[in-house]
Amino acid sequence: MRLFHAPGSPYARIARMAVIELGLEDRVTVTETTLRDPASDLLPYNPLGRVPALLLPGGITVTETTPVLMMLDALVEPARRLLPGPERPGLLAAYGRALGFIDGIAVWNRELRRPACERSPGVIALEEARAERAADALEADVRDGGFACRDAGWLALVSALGYCERRHTAFAWGKGRPALRALFEAAAGRPCVARTVPPAGMGSAAPALSR
Repeated sequence: MRLFHAPGSPYARIARMAVIELGLEDRVTVTETTLRDPASDLLPYNPLGRVPALLLPGGITVTETTPVLMMLDALVEPARRLLPGPERPGLLAAYGRALGFIDGIAVWNRELRRPACERSPGVIALEEARAERAADALEADVRDGGFACRDAGWLALVSALGYCERRHTAFAWGKGRPALRALFEAAAGRPCVARTVPPAGMGSAAPALSR
């Protein structure tokens, strides 16, 4: 299998962490690609140009975070799988909340990357408020014992916080949220986390094509 990723993508980082956490590095080749790039080597496999994208041996490409995690989970015994099932609705809800947190942060970050004259103050205000609410709810979840096991929700939350820490520093997510900060700092030494730290900076568009 071949997993396409971009180093700055919090969604792809979840999949990359899963490969390491599940011990699948001998079965899944992790390939860095470019995004928003008409010459990207990802496009023949995923015309949407999004990561993560998992190319299977038979030529099928599975895209988006949750389906990719499903495929990776299928390679290990049930007791080690990362995605919670419907019999564990609390863990499933936590995973969804962490993914939704990433969604809002990504929209906010993308808006801030626009030239100042093109930014929407309304979108920025909406996503900032959404992020604050979500972070407060996640703080309460962690304080009450949530995200205690290293499942898909834990991976998504760590990826979200790592994205804020390195690529969306406009959001002071750790201020007044000691439980989230403690979880993030405790996670830092885990191999799947330490080996997938995103680059600093807000990111940029793909380089211009040579003519």
